[in-house]
Amino acid sequence: MLIAGLNKTTLLDYPGCVAATVFVGGCNFRCPFCHNGTLVLDPLAQGAYAEEEIVAFLEKRKGILKGVCITGGEPTLHADLREFIVRIKEAGYKVKLDTNGYAPDVLAMLMDDKLVDYVAMDLKNCPDKYALTIGMDRGKGEIGFEIDKIKRSVSLLKKSSVLYEFRTTVVKEFHTREDLIQIADWIKGCPCYYLQQYQDNENILCLMKEGRGKSGVRPFHGYSKEEMEQMAALLRQVPGMTGEVSLRGV
Repeated sequence: MLIAGLNKTTLLDYPGCVAATVFVGGCNFRCPFCHNGTLVLDPLAQGAYAEEEIVAFLEKRKGILKGVCITGGEPTLHADLREFIVRIKEAGYKVKLDTNGYAPDVLAMLMDDKLVDYVAMDLKNCPDKYALTIGMDRGKGEIGFEIDKIKRSVSLLKKSSVLYEFRTTVVKEFHTREDLIQIADWIKGCPCYYLQQYQDNENILCLMKEGRGKSGVRPFHGYSKEEMEQMAALLRQVPGMTGEVSLRGV
């Protein structure tokens, strides 16, 4: 595992669970508004943790922490993810996986083997705008994106007994109300869907990729709190959207 960061205690990353968050490096998407640009483009910039360090830390925090959130980057890219999770489970912890859903076979294996207790899947946009939103649209000569992989992961979660959520980081330049309605119709029946307010920072992927850094013009913008509340209310009215629609980061 390429472990690029560790948040030793969090009350936010794992719903209802005092947890630690492990950040892994690398991602197969290039969402230009990604707030973890360093983890995607230069995952070793701030050093790396050995797997043994993480396991030793978790052994010491037994009785204090109850869960571990594995996030990224994209965890499912790592061939040894399963073995790492097994070690965490053997230490007595619940495991939450954050994923972009582009490896449905990995997701299915982890759920079938009862190695994940909670899954948070990012839905980047409605299907027609997915490739553009993740920086993999064919029009720019990138490797072809397969939306069916995302659809399969959505279907796997909806049919699973594992606790899960879907979430979308809402960016003015990429998401309209109509896009979000399409997403809600796609995932209707899910237990919870979170709209996350876009938050600008100096680590945005497109700024790092273009070398603009702090001097760059801010390319993306979030909706206001009021606009986010209006969108959440609108999605609650989508037929079949019986689960919770909530806001994060507002």
